[in-house]
Amino acid sequence: MHSNPHISAAFDRDLEAIQALIMKMGGQVEEAVAAAARALVEQDADLAAQVRAGDRVIDEMEHRVNEEAARLIALRQPIASDLRTVLTVFRISAALERIGDYAKNMAKRTEIIIELQPVDGGAHSLRRMSRAVEGMLKDVLDAYIQRDAALAEDVRDRDAEIDQMYNGLFREYLTHMMEDPRNITACMHLHFMAKNIERMGDLVTGIAEQVIYLVSGELPEDDRAKADKTSTPAGGAPSQ
Repeated sequence: MHSNPHISAAFDRDLEAIQALIMKMGGQVEEAVAAAARALVEQDADLAAQVRAGDRVIDEMEHRVNEEAARLIALRQPIASDLRTVLTVFRISAALERIGDYAKNMAKRTEIIIELQPVDGGAHSLRRMSRAVEGMLKDVLDAYIQRDAALAEDVRDRDAEIDQMYNGLFREYLTHMMEDPRNITACMHLHFMAKNIERMGDLVTGIAEQVIYLVSGELPEDDRAKADKTSTPAGGAPSQ
């Protein structure tokens, strides 16, 4: 570790403050995902508008995390193992910010869907999928704080379930569109929302891989087979 214990103690203290910010940001993102899904199920335009407005807070938190992490590197000049810890902060905050963007996109589409003919069961299926991602997000943040690689690996494995749910929804929405052309517009929006949630799952999986890297010094080797057969690359920009 550091030859100077005072520098080490100061680094640990600063890092703890940044990790507290990450957890606060993670909590905001969890709330945004839950609220976006609830706004759809309850057809609540006001709640959808709150989710969209709240995205600015998440963006500001990411900016603050990045500023604090950059300051920590400049001030404390961390050794290799500590630098690894700080670099994961940038990656995790970026992933959380993107998940927040997807929640905002869901809220935007909800405001449109509310004006359209309802699709039987479409919103409830989406909410089940979003709850599964919320559970993954909560667990991956716990894994990060506890440096629990096994829990992170468990989260990573659960992404296949999200992909399967997405594939099921994709087929469900196609069926609705074929049965009644009036469902097409709403189902297209619901499909894009399902895609947003599927990509949230990919981003949570990326955070899980960062936790494994943090604990072991290595990223997981095996590329998991994607169960989403309709997928575009996870790195693509959120659909507007």
